[in-house]
Amino acid sequence: MNSPHHHPDSLRLLGELSLSLGQDGFLNRKRLLLLTQIEQSGSISAAARTIGISYKTAWDWVEAMNNLSPALLVMRTVGGREGGGATLTPYARRLLAAWEEIEREHQRLLARLALRLGEFEEFSGLITRLLRSLHMQTSARNQFLGTVTHIKHGPVNAEVVLTMKGGDQIVAVVTDDSVKSLALQEGCEAFALIKAPHVILLREDAGIKTSARNRFCGTVTRLIQGPVNAEVVLELAGGTAIKATVTEEAVRELEIQEGIRLCAIIKASHVILAVQA
Repeated sequence: MNSPHHHPDSLRLLGELSLSLGQDGFLNRKRLLLLTQIEQSGSISAAARTIGISYKTAWDWVEAMNNLSPALLVMRTVGGREGGGATLTPYARRLLAAWEEIEREHQRLLARLALRLGEFEEFSGLITRLLRSLHMQTSARNQFLGTVTHIKHGPVNAEVVLTMKGGDQIVAVVTDDSVKSLALQEGCEAFALIKAPHVILLREDAGIKTSARNRFCGTVTRLIQGPVNAEVVLELAGGTAIKATVTEEAVRELEIQEGIRLCAIIKASHVILAVQA
């Protein structure tokens, strides 16, 4: 059998450490580097430039990590669109220290496994397909970690209340079969997945009542405009970020700009619940 060093198509052992929460790669090497640079520069825009990613991508990563983490990792400080400051929380600093120790153990494990790589060469195709399936991700732009604090059962559907770290609550309506298959019960952790187009935006002072069970009010921290649609990021008081996709016409009608207050309306039937397998 050829050594992986002598044949260009041989299976090689490569590994990158990643911490996963829900359907998202919560923390990986690139996100770790971003956090490290935020700590050094005190700026998300400067950190993005240093590691070679866009400002939008950097904020997407920060918002995803903040939403999925049991505690906030990055705190915003007052500043403009490109000049706003940011700082890591004590929780984030402890997480980085723990990551460094885990990464050292990970590298030692890879070195030991590499010595036995030749024994698994014939299974390279199977391994490739398996790894692809393990890296599937959801298309939902909003992913929130929370604790199930109430379940109300009905004849067909159940109402599940998920409380996030900032105290905000998301109500989801799912089937009783889903509650059973996910083994949901009060006190367990779960994830709420919401597609950005399912988030409806209203002015906080609009005085409009809706039948939607979920209403979250916060400050617009980012507005990314396109030829047809725009992405609006709303930050709640507890630090949770909600992303909404709306038309450019809606942006004009609501006079959306960074810094204004808006409310996000989400129907309970549009909230998908998930748990760690």
